[in-house]
Amino acid sequence: MTGAPVVARSQGAALALLGIDRRFGRTLALDGLSFAVPQGSICALVGENGAGKTTTLGILAGFLTPDAGTVDVLGLGPYHVATHRGRVGILPQDAELPTESTPAELLYAWARLQGLDAGAARRSAGECLDAVLLSDRAHHRVATLSHGMRRRLTVASALVGDPELILLDEPTSGLDPAQARHLREVLALRRGRATVLISSHNLPELESLCDHVVILEKGRCLRADRMDAVTGRDREVRIHLAPPFPAGRHAIVQLRLGPDDARDLVDATSELLRSLLAEGARIVEVRRGSALEERYFGADR
Repeated sequence: MTGAPVVARSQGAALALLGIDRRFGRTLALDGLSFAVPQGSICALVGENGAGKTTTLGILAGFLTPDAGTVDVLGLGPYHVATHRGRVGILPQDAELPTESTPAELLYAWARLQGLDAGAARRSAGECLDAVLLSDRAHHRVATLSHGMRRRLTVASALVGDPELILLDEPTSGLDPAQARHLREVLALRRGRATVLISSHNLPELESLCDHVVILEKGRCLRADRMDAVTGRDREVRIHLAPPFPAGRHAIVQLRLGPDDARDLVDATSELLRSLLAEGARIVEVRRGSALEERYFGADR
């Protein structure tokens, strides 16, 4: 790693990677990767298989060492147990659990490893079990839990001790829709009081939860920006009309504010809607921006 100065906190970022390279034999997994994650945000880390998401999380969590580049976690440099103990919660990919232990025992042990005293560790373990709806299974052996229950327990392990930074690799994998929705609500409550970085292939889920997004491609950062900017919700509106259409109009009327357009999007949309109604248009839907999935697969992402 280089001796470049730590810059994350001065830039309002909880995480910062600069020029990260990482090889596995002849395979270059990360190729000059650089991006920052705003402090207090919930950030999506997206990309196809092999884009470098899991390797990136591994470097941030201290599981892997980069071949080149600078890593900064919470303004304290690269992850180190002595420095970051109690401040970072981690859910690795395909995390396994000791099957003979109980959820209460495991979360208590992890809380103690995070530096909590016995009383605080018991309280945190109980709170996290309640958050992931496993209080009724607190004293059952892990071997008796379903796959979905085990997954929720692994997510709870990343939340124990209320860390400042939470790194999650596919947290809702294997959960049914109700459980996944509840977990999104749990994570949304961390916005502002912690920074959450989530790697997932579920783009609609990430769009509904995250306010920032980092897109990786072949070990490089293709784009890192606010979710509203990536999806166009901060500058674009599409208005769907029902036939018959007013003269010169089509089924979809688009409004896009350019970077130098000083108009407020809401005011500009209201003005356009008034004009359409005056022309006799029948409005079916007003939609801001496009879905993250559309942007991800589109040429303008």
